[in-house]
Amino acid sequence: MSKAPQKLAILVSGGPAPGINSVISAATIRAITDGVEVIGIMDGFKWIMDGDITHTKNLTINNVSRIHFRGGSYIGIARANPTKEKKHLENTVTSLLRLNVDKLITIGGDDTAFSALKVDEMAAGRIRVAHVPKTIDNDLDLPWGIPTFGFQTARHIGVEIVQNLMVDAQTTSRWYFVITMGRKAGHLALGIGKATGATLTLIPEEFPGHISKLSHIVDVLAGAIIKRLSYGRTDGVAILAEGLVEHLDPKDLEFLDNVERDAHDNIRIAEINFGEILKYKVQERLKEFGIKITIVAKNIGYELRCADPIPYDMEYTRDLGFAAAHFLLNGGSGAMASIQNGRFVPMYFKDILDPATARTRVRMVDPASESFYIARHYMLRLNKTDFEDPHELAKYAAACGISLEDFRKQFYYLIQNDLLYKNLEEGKISLAAVESNAIYKAKNQTVSKNDDDKNNLSSGS
Repeated sequence: MSKAPQKLAILVSGGPAPGINSVISAATIRAITDGVEVIGIMDGFKWIMDGDITHTKNLTINNVSRIHFRGGSYIGIARANPTKEKKHLENTVTSLLRLNVDKLITIGGDDTAFSALKVDEMAAGRIRVAHVPKTIDNDLDLPWGIPTFGFQTARHIGVEIVQNLMVDAQTTSRWYFVITMGRKAGHLALGIGKATGATLTLIPEEFPGHISKLSHIVDVLAGAIIKRLSYGRTDGVAILAEGLVEHLDPKDLEFLDNVERDAHDNIRIAEINFGEILKYKVQERLKEFGIKITIVAKNIGYELRCADPIPYDMEYTRDLGFAAAHFLLNGGSGAMASIQNGRFVPMYFKDILDPATARTRVRMVDPASESFYIARHYMLRLNKTDFEDPHELAKYAAACGISLEDFRKQFYYLIQNDLLYKNLEEGKISLAAVESNAIYKAKNQTVSKNDDDKNNLSSGS
């Protein structure tokens, strides 16, 4: 009796991220060198979950050997979710078996990782499954310091965009509210904001509790604008993670009719013009003080997802693709591929589930980390020292045309509810340094015209 031919299938689900093609290429080449046929399942789970096995592409060394230079996905992508209905999950496994597939590599984020887990369980050993973690959000549960592929390229491109916006903001005396992708976690926003030295960055993790008031976010932004005005600057760039929307009090979104959700029940944040909402609300807040500021809302995200990968992600994804294929070829199954300290480490699905949700865990920014503290230290926003220095407070109150007490009454709650100060008080951050506005005072000292222009154009804070 002849042995059934071995076949490896690769599919991509979720949203695009730079480096997908490098995973496809490396996994294909590794499998073919072992005599295993490789096919690409087009458009993620979209077709096979309905029992349609006609949308496939034969992958050969010849047609994948140079695709790693390019962004996008050589075999398409879709957000179709086979886990919502048992029939779709059964169809997925049956479709793969009809294609003679006995090994499957899925490429995607936390939702795709969960789908891979469920396919692995449903296949019950008939199909070996490995998952390669992909997301520019950097929020999959990998060990700290190990990014998800695509994150570094997305940050790199995002930094280039924000650098240009910072110069435009200073040149035209306006503020930019830049909304970055990051549905649940603020890694991308913080990475871009910290690298560029943006005026301030706001991420969901820094707000205590699961629900945030829109007015709280508005006052953080308004407070930063007022503080910057007191130093004679009418420009700035604020980076905001789109995931802040997920944490808002539902009452603050009641004016949005029929908020659309994707196949995994996530709010389609791109359909909510968060930047424009914040722009309007902040301008209305500043009008209370007779302050008029030009604000431009700018979304960046789609520009990042299909960018050509930088060398870091090309190399990293080649390692991941090779390792995932090698794992399956050697009998492994039910794990997410990771490279730790230069070595392949399978992270088994059963070990990365969140017991509370029964889904794959999400890695959030740690607001008690010293890396986050350093980022905050270089932002311009109202801080605790401002309210302890009557001279500083008088400047801010004067910019608003109100008394010191009134300014304290309206804005001091930001400090009382700031998770950073709670972590400092509890001694969770050992790098704590004295808060100071000296850098902003220095910029207002008399310098030569050329030096002043250079400093202003190159500085986000």
